[in-house]
Amino acid sequence: MEIRIEVEADIADVREVEEAAFPTKAEAALVDRLRADGSIVLSLVAVENGTIVGHVVFSRMESPTRSLGLGPVCVLASHRQKGVAAALIRKGLNLSKQEGWAIVFVLGDPTYYKRFGFDPDLAQRFTSPYAGPHLMALQLQPDASREGPAQYAPAFALLD
Repeated sequence: MEIRIEVEADIADVREVEEAAFPTKAEAALVDRLRADGSIVLSLVAVENGTIVGHVVFSRMESPTRSLGLGPVCVLASHRQKGVAAALIRKGLNLSKQEGWAIVFVLGDPTYYKRFGFDPDLAQRFTSPYAGPHLMALQLQPDASREGPAQYAPAFALLD
């Protein structure tokens, strides 16, 4: 399996994976909006035998400065429980850190995301409409903001 940066030729296949992986088309529409408004900083695909089987997006947040939102992340049902999502997330976090991003937020299952170092306690220091046990943060740089508003890209406000 290869993890690589999405290219323009991947967009239609990525949308198909998004639509197949989630019960509604809301996440696929979110990715389209993030792409259209220029909020996507990093979009990675997992490719096996020439077929895209997984996808992850890291989008620029409105605040704090130098922050990213992780998600959506998806994997085709036929490739789940094989480490595809974890490989996508790890590669994205490594690239984000190398590029100087300070902090990454995710909204998801704490049991799953804690393995990557995400911390719900760090996220609690930020104000967010998504505040609660499922909002977590991972500090990538020592000078990352540790309080204030955590505001995702505007496209997230349009989620169904």
